[in-house]
Amino acid sequence: MLEPVDLLVVGLGYVGLPLAREAVQAGLSVRGFDVSPHVVRRLNAGASHVDGVSDEDIAHMRAAGFAATCDEENFAAPRAVVVCVPTPLGEAGRPDLSNVIEAAGMVARRLRRGMLVVLESTTFPGTTDDIVRPVLEESGLRAGDDFALAFSPERIDPGNTEYGVRNTPKVVGGYTPDCTRRAMEFYGRFVVKVVAAKSTREAEMAKILENTYRQVNIALVNEMAMLSHELGVDLWNAIDCATTKPFGFAAFRPGPGVGGHCIPVDPRYLSYQARELGRRSQLIDLAQEINDGMPGYVVERAARMLAGAGGDLAGARVLVLGVTYKADVSDQRESPADDVVRHLRERGADVTYHDPYVGGWAVDGLGVPRADDLDAALGAADLTIVLQWHAPYREHVDGSRTRVLFDTRGRLTDRDVAVL
Repeated sequence: MLEPVDLLVVGLGYVGLPLAREAVQAGLSVRGFDVSPHVVRRLNAGASHVDGVSDEDIAHMRAAGFAATCDEENFAAPRAVVVCVPTPLGEAGRPDLSNVIEAAGMVARRLRRGMLVVLESTTFPGTTDDIVRPVLEESGLRAGDDFALAFSPERIDPGNTEYGVRNTPKVVGGYTPDCTRRAMEFYGRFVVKVVAAKSTREAEMAKILENTYRQVNIALVNEMAMLSHELGVDLWNAIDCATTKPFGFAAFRPGPGVGGHCIPVDPRYLSYQARELGRRSQLIDLAQEINDGMPGYVVERAARMLAGAGGDLAGARVLVLGVTYKADVSDQRESPADDVVRHLRERGADVTYHDPYVGGWAVDGLGVPRADDLDAALGAADLTIVLQWHAPYREHVDGSRTRVLFDTRGRLTDRDVAVL
């Protein structure tokens, strides 16, 4: 007979795997479930597929008894379940909760009295109570009476070496006050600080608020970048100056667009709910529009730069550097690099890319050739666009090695290089 474990993590991606690692390190018995046989095979063979979780981490987890499976028959009823499955956008910007509903159905088939179920997948307020709870209660058990139900928003920042699961405060909101208490006690076993929300809805809204704040402020500084360019103002220097104010200002910096699962996606959940209520989330929608337009703006600026040097994008050899959404990680989710390449191709450019973390890349099913020799590629390109400053570029990429260089991340502001 299978022995029950302290924790089952459903979804072993960028959120679930770091959570499982931290719980194992705290002494909990942990199992993992994922629908991908490839992910399960890799983990059980001791290999990680997630930035920030090393193969050595997986080896330690395996030695402590961790195992992954894609067969729900392979685990007994755990004492706690944390659901960390993707919540993408579906048609017309509607949140796609199919993964959450499927995971809840699986948990319902294993639900036992006294269990704790926590949803960490980012979603709109009301999901835990109004969508997940009814699925779980198809088991015949009742949330708040027979089992505890809560929502706790994930706060994973891939590549962040300072803050991880353990030392990032954990917000928890339960279906009932006792559900909140149960969830706080659980997370308190491996998270330094746990913060109680009023209910699941406030916890769900906290996550949307965090990322909408970033979306709106990034849009503001992106619009400032476009205006500053026309005014002949060095926005990067202006931001550095404004940052010296010890109150009332938080620095955001422009870029070629926004990426990752959170910022391009999460605010749209709130936009969807606003439309369902017959309202319009005007500021959120406008911020989305500005940020979505940045890849096109980058390519237009690049075309003007090339024209100023006597060239034309049509037929030009364009090298794109850094195609992940964040520096020094391999995560390409929602990266603006895809849209940049689409615009370049529409203008007839011959696009090549270099990224030390991405071995192969295709946009709209059409492969983008990869440059293996960075220095040779820099010398051969008519135009080089830096979309992400990975560590290897810091010593190799500057205006002296390129014909036309466009730095969309503002690292080369002190040199004779065009910046966003």
